[in-house]
Amino acid sequence: MSNIIEATVTEVHHWTDSLFTIKLTRDPGFRFENGQFAMIGLRVDGKPLMRAYSVVSANYEEHLEFLSIKVPNGPLTSRLQHVQVGDTVLVNRKVTGTLVTANLLPGKNLYLISTGTGLAPFLSIIKDPEVYELFDRVILTHTCRTTNELVYRELIERDLPQNEFFGDVIAKKLTYYCSVTREQHERQGRITSLIYTGKLFEDLGEKPFDPAVDRVMICGNPSMLVELSNYLESIGFDEGAGNKPGHFVIEKAFAEAK
Repeated sequence: MSNIIEATVTEVHHWTDSLFTIKLTRDPGFRFENGQFAMIGLRVDGKPLMRAYSVVSANYEEHLEFLSIKVPNGPLTSRLQHVQVGDTVLVNRKVTGTLVTANLLPGKNLYLISTGTGLAPFLSIIKDPEVYELFDRVILTHTCRTTNELVYRELIERDLPQNEFFGDVIAKKLTYYCSVTREQHERQGRITSLIYTGKLFEDLGEKPFDPAVDRVMICGNPSMLVELSNYLESIGFDEGAGNKPGHFVIEKAFAEAK
């Protein structure tokens, strides 16, 4: 049996000239853990053209949702950005990824550090009731170039706290912290700079990163992943993996799809 299944586009939302979301039907046999990614794509010249995309939707939702950038000459996104409701998108049944809570040691605070479309896996994580049982506080950071790229704000700030099943827990435990780098905003600067200067922790009312209590997941710009990983290791954090949980994890497979 082929691992590639066909899904139907049920909704397309264009956030900006460079960002869009697609929702797809979900095969009953498609299983994943919140925070993982799947290979999705289109059939081009009779062959599957696939790229890795973190799943935005939670593992209990009946649809699949993905966030993508638009690359004008990108082999996949130049085509994917034009799909319409009713079109077919290919999805590989095999899912993987390091951004799962099983790869982290128990802790008090869970920091989800994202830039750009690196937000995607954390949207599924913050919709996971079990995450709030594991941590006292969940802090989602999202850094983009401009304010209009801070997508999904309504979901994070309004819809999730009003969820009929676990909205009360989210309202108490989830903190959303956004910043932009290229225009005026209430909070400006790269997330690494906000961490190094201590502003992030000052704004949150928390102490600086401490491996005794803090756990960190990172997804986004590749240079940010390397920089922040090196920083965390320099202050005593160990990187986690499937065979050895640690203090932080990064999505090594993350690369903005083309």
